[in-house]
Amino acid sequence: MLRRLHILKDPLKSARLLSDGPRLSNSLDGQNSPTSSNQVESKGTISKAMKAYLERAQTHDEFMKTQKYEFEIGKRHLANMMGENIEAFTQEDVDNAIQYLFPSGLYQKKARPLMKPPEDVFPQRKAAEFDQTGRPYHFLFYTGRPNFYQLLHTGVQHINDLYKFEDSMNKKQLVPDPNLILDLSGSQWMDKQALELKLVEPLLDKEHDSFVNLMERLLSLPYSYKYKDFILEYRKPLVNQSKSSITIKPQVGEDGREFVTVYECRRKRAIGNVTLKLPGTGCISINGKDINYFEGIQQREQVLFPLIFSNMLNKVDLEAEVEGGGPSGQAGAIRWGISWGLKSFVDEETVEKMRLAGLLSFDVRTRERKKPGQAGARKKFTWKKR
Repeated sequence: MLRRLHILKDPLKSARLLSDGPRLSNSLDGQNSPTSSNQVESKGTISKAMKAYLERAQTHDEFMKTQKYEFEIGKRHLANMMGENIEAFTQEDVDNAIQYLFPSGLYQKKARPLMKPPEDVFPQRKAAEFDQTGRPYHFLFYTGRPNFYQLLHTGVQHINDLYKFEDSMNKKQLVPDPNLILDLSGSQWMDKQALELKLVEPLLDKEHDSFVNLMERLLSLPYSYKYKDFILEYRKPLVNQSKSSITIKPQVGEDGREFVTVYECRRKRAIGNVTLKLPGTGCISINGKDINYFEGIQQREQVLFPLIFSNMLNKVDLEAEVEGGGPSGQAGAIRWGISWGLKSFVDEETVEKMRLAGLLSFDVRTRERKKPGQAGARKKFTWKKR
């Protein structure tokens, strides 16, 4: 206030200050300008915390730049080893090349070599949000979540623009083209975790609900296809579980028949290996015996159920080796191995029916242990006051 009064009293000085204003602001905004940094350091206006923050942000940016460079070099070497075009070598080609070059028995995913972009490996961090003078870059910095509120601000702007465009089209007596209406039946809005990763900001449940309500409002407008790219940016496709799961590739045996072996089939404390051969006559071998290996009818039905359900009872031969656990656990382990082995011999429609029937789901249930001071796992002793 005092400075403003002083400028009004001295018009020549105020004009000189106004003419020097842009040059002064440009010198402060220039991060790479040595004069600005020297002036700030000489005056001692920058705090140690701010200086440490800027150094950490600069170190992280340099680290990511180095990792990206090394990833591109490794990608070029891998493309040269495979004899592929370097420019058209995608991430899928990288994964296939690694799988081809390391055909070992590493069944654990953590033991397999990995080559991904640095953005997928290292957690994202926000860039520097303010300069050395303490001036924030984003106009919504003081909200605490500038990226989130910028998203809401952009969405509201799109809605207002569509309202104006709809009014202009109504005045011209024009209706929206039904062929351009967005069909997003195979996708859903980003969940809270995915949106947090994209915005690099923590969110509350009610904030995520506000985001969904805003996008639904935008999508409900008749001319929402004008912002199709903005809407699809925050949509996540629904992946079919049967297509996303791994299907074992059949091998050809010495007798000319295709066979599939499912290793480490587990249920409770039982573990075994199941082999299916196609074509077959319905022969069943469990630890060197036929279906009578199980004395109970319930266990026999468990083993035969996936074969009957997929209509493959008399079309494949079954060989199973199982140990540990009891009859129920062994039958459950064999049933799970049969179901996963049949995925290699049936069509996708049958696989989807098997998934809906629960044949492809791993049963994690185990027997609950007995607790001390109790009659059983859940049962308690009769309580008596005296």
